[in-house]
Amino acid sequence: MPHYIRSQPPGATYFFTARLADRDSTLLTDRIELLRQVTRLARQRYPFEIDAVVILPAAIHTLWTLPRGDADCSIRWRFLKSAFSRAVPTADDHPNVKRVRTDKGIWQRHFWEHRIRSPQDLALHRTLIHTAPVQAGLVDDPLDWAWTSLHRDMAVAHPATYPEPPKPFGALKLKDPAPT
Repeated sequence: MPHYIRSQPPGATYFFTARLADRDSTLLTDRIELLRQVTRLARQRYPFEIDAVVILPAAIHTLWTLPRGDADCSIRWRFLKSAFSRAVPTADDHPNVKRVRTDKGIWQRHFWEHRIRSPQDLALHRTLIHTAPVQAGLVDDPLDWAWTSLHRDMAVAHPATYPEPPKPFGALKLKDPAPT
């Protein structure tokens, strides 16, 4: 098993991408309430601040700031992924090999991480998060995506001009999938 060497200063801010094993899945948006619940549990058990986040159908991009004196990102992701996986029923077509190891095969084994090193780096990754639904071809305007902290950021930055709460998913202007 590989041993990853990470630069993990305690209390740092990180950009993460965690993906489902099936990139065509919509499990994260289908089970958004479950994802929110396990994220709250993870934050209670292993505190961290969510500076920005976007939930795509099969991926999460997020910025987290860890508490001072704590640099363990992996334990947080392990808890979040396993709690989510335990609450999702096992698919009928799931290979028995993975069932024996109690791995439902929902998530890719690793997550991608990048430690934020400057205000410019933070701004770049925040923009990446906010524009991810457009880049993924899900919407034309980032504000049309419900599962993003962009709505929170806009409401905080411009309370007079952004008084409305985020739109419900059914009211979003989702792009039609390209013909195959």
